[in-house]
Amino acid sequence: MVCGEEKMSKLKKIFTNWRVILLLIFLIFAVVTIQPQVTGNDGAAIRSVVQNSTASQAGIANPSPRTTPLQKEMITSLNGETVTSAQDYYTILQKLPTNKTVKLETNKGAYTLLVPSPAKNESIDLGMKVYDAPTTNLRKGLDLEGGTRVLLKSSEKVDKETIELTASSLRERLNVYGLSDIVVKPAADLAGNNFILVEIAGATEEEVKELLAKQGKFEAKIGNDTVFFGGKKDITYVCRTADCSGIDSRRGCSKVSDGYACGFIFGITLSPEAAQRQADLTKSLTVSTENGQSYLSQDITLYLDDQEVDRLRIGAELKGRASTDIQISGGGNGRTENEAISNTLQNMDRLRTIIITGSLPIKLEVAKMDTISPTLGKEFLNNIFFVGFLAMVAVGAVVAIRYRKLKIIVPMILTLCSEVMLILGFAALAGTNLDLAAIAGIIIVIGTGVDHLIIITDEALRGGSMAEAIDWKKKIKNAMFIIFGTYLVNLSGMIVLFSVGAGLLKGFAVTTIVGASFGVLIARPAYAAVAEILLKE
Repeated sequence: MVCGEEKMSKLKKIFTNWRVILLLIFLIFAVVTIQPQVTGNDGAAIRSVVQNSTASQAGIANPSPRTTPLQKEMITSLNGETVTSAQDYYTILQKLPTNKTVKLETNKGAYTLLVPSPAKNESIDLGMKVYDAPTTNLRKGLDLEGGTRVLLKSSEKVDKETIELTASSLRERLNVYGLSDIVVKPAADLAGNNFILVEIAGATEEEVKELLAKQGKFEAKIGNDTVFFGGKKDITYVCRTADCSGIDSRRGCSKVSDGYACGFIFGITLSPEAAQRQADLTKSLTVSTENGQSYLSQDITLYLDDQEVDRLRIGAELKGRASTDIQISGGGNGRTENEAISNTLQNMDRLRTIIITGSLPIKLEVAKMDTISPTLGKEFLNNIFFVGFLAMVAVGAVVAIRYRKLKIIVPMILTLCSEVMLILGFAALAGTNLDLAAIAGIIIVIGTGVDHLIIITDEALRGGSMAEAIDWKKKIKNAMFIIFGTYLVNLSGMIVLFSVGAGLLKGFAVTTIVGASFGVLIARPAYAAVAEILLKE
């Protein structure tokens, strides 16, 4: 009876310790962020929708890059047949009658699509790419999902700012072509060479080459006539400062039926030649009044590689005038006013990027291209789970042989599992991809975690039997001093790797930094508190 009361007393101390409570809070938050589906999901998740395709014209939206996997639209039925997987969708797709309408149902609504006749030697395509419905908010990288990774380099020496500008332009252009599961980011190697890393899930090498090859033309038209092209030839300046860009003070933000809407404005400067073209094209247009504002009868339409990306009203004061200074306006909306302001500023930045980099500022070459099939990615994933399970068993066996006490072994294994869960929760929250580099980082964190937990345990047991009076605070403080020293050394190395690493190296560095930080700051102090309670007699 006394033994049972003692155990209950220790458990109470464990779950009321602030370090343990902090760890539990973070674990709950990680699980909520990951949102694992116990029963799984049936259907095919929409990965991307090509602009002006059959699916787009039917009202199916291209998923935003910021959309979490579980928030993506899931196809559940096509032409009356149930869709439980991506394979089902593509099988039913090829049986659809051409030039006839079919019904497509998703978890967000129903759509009517006109099935187009495919070109010769091509299969039926509605303009969508799908994949098996996800069961968590974890994003799988190319190594696990399949797709193509391209490392681009400039044909000439350029600075970091130019590389970042080019990466932003490429990202916008790939989004225009209906690709949402993409990663476009600057990278560098130890020699100081700058690169652009492009990762596209579910795309083949041929598709990526075609997309990258046809980038480069931005133009603004009135009707069928071009007013100006993007880049320095026609646009000499685009405002990016607060004094000539931002939320339009005249329009501000207003309440609408489904939330709030805001307007933005920024100035651009045209070359004299482009300004004269605008004057020639607008002098014959008529003036109309809408909501107290006067506009010309036609809009300026913005095109990126012949795809319409935006449409702007022309103020009546610009009719027939060769004005070099003009203002570009647009808007955004959201459920709340703050969300509307954020979306409006994002739309403004997006449009400015398009105008500035209508043609890429540098010529790019393919330095390296890797393509991984989805089948190979699934094999990688299965092998990772198997290897991870074996690693945990091996760690448990070594710890069991070393200490032979369940009150040491169980908390140690649970602490390692909690660190992995915290890393996965961060990945789901930040939207980072889990690839082989990230998995390698997790393994490194587990390895260093075992070392640190052993240091804490050995320091707690040092100096005689556990029944001896021991200065626990001093022992735990000594152990944590060693752990923090090791952590800072590893952190400094990972920061350097993150700063100069390209591609997989940067992903490895991020995972290692995040995992080690969660371990040292949250999980391992909690283990130290548990060890003190369980081992102190």
